[in-house]
Amino acid sequence: MTQPLITDDERAPNEHPVAVVASRHLSVATQAGGGTVPVLANGDWLVPTRDVKRAVILIHGRLRNADTYFDLAERACALAGGDAADTLLIVPQFLASADVSAHALPPSMLHWEWTSWMGGENAEGPAPLSSFDVLDAILHTLASREQFASLSEVVIAGHSGGGQVVQRYAVVTQGEATLVARGIALRYVVANPSSYVYFDAMRPTASGEFAAFDAAACPSFNRWKYGLEGLPAYVSTSGDAGSARVLESRYARRDVTVLLGGADCDPQHPALDRSCAAQTQGAHRLERGLAYARYMALRHPEGLAKHRTLVIDGVGHDAKGIFSSAQGLVALFGVGS
Repeated sequence: MTQPLITDDERAPNEHPVAVVASRHLSVATQAGGGTVPVLANGDWLVPTRDVKRAVILIHGRLRNADTYFDLAERACALAGGDAADTLLIVPQFLASADVSAHALPPSMLHWEWTSWMGGENAEGPAPLSSFDVLDAILHTLASREQFASLSEVVIAGHSGGGQVVQRYAVVTQGEATLVARGIALRYVVANPSSYVYFDAMRPTASGEFAAFDAAACPSFNRWKYGLEGLPAYVSTSGDAGSARVLESRYARRDVTVLLGGADCDPQHPALDRSCAAQTQGAHRLERGLAYARYMALRHPEGLAKHRTLVIDGVGHDAKGIFSSAQGLVALFGVGS
């Protein structure tokens, strides 16, 4: 009897349907159309409440495992001594097209290519909406005084692929204005991303200095999501709103914490972006994060009062280790363990 041919599945771990899809859905609509996204939360956050004072939005990584990240958020909140009554935890889920098919989800469900949501690219269906449009919709809901009368702070955090979402969103966000108008503080927490958005063609050299990168060595090095060439459709290009100068100026004024695992330094890590564009930023995540901190400091000698980069010793590419650390708890909840 002939044995069936057995072959290894060579697809990346994220290129499989997710095991769990959140049961609650959030409607998102723009002039380009509408759709829904699954969302996990520790309460019915669409019902008016006077109890909630802080909201933490946590973005999953490339595995799209929102349930794991929601558990992590709850554990971190408990470690920080947070009260579920006054701390709202929200984890949106950015599904791939294969997830919709595998779980027979309704046609209204937004879905992306495997990783395009990390850079704010448009969904493949049912409407061309960005993952950034989803965050805008969440912030718009949180800004409602009728629903959240006591809300004073919102934190948007993400690890790895989620960290990429948060760092890019902090550069191009259009959704923060509704919170600012209400006097609600907005903070961004970026943990262990594979890459960052640079504002010009300078990149770190082997000596640790910065020099203009030769595009002939990697033509895509300065294209979005690594630079500002070819910005996604989400970014307004009217006037100078999408210019490097304006985007950088706004980013420099925002409250941004970058958390880096001191042991996240494997240049061959299986989930590390090893494209030529990413490698212009450094050999591994720790090196890339430290280089970006130097880059921003050099560009802003007057100081970046609300920017900080923290290295968490002994922690690798581990969301739980990062967000459960003393630095992580302070970044997420403003208090330590």
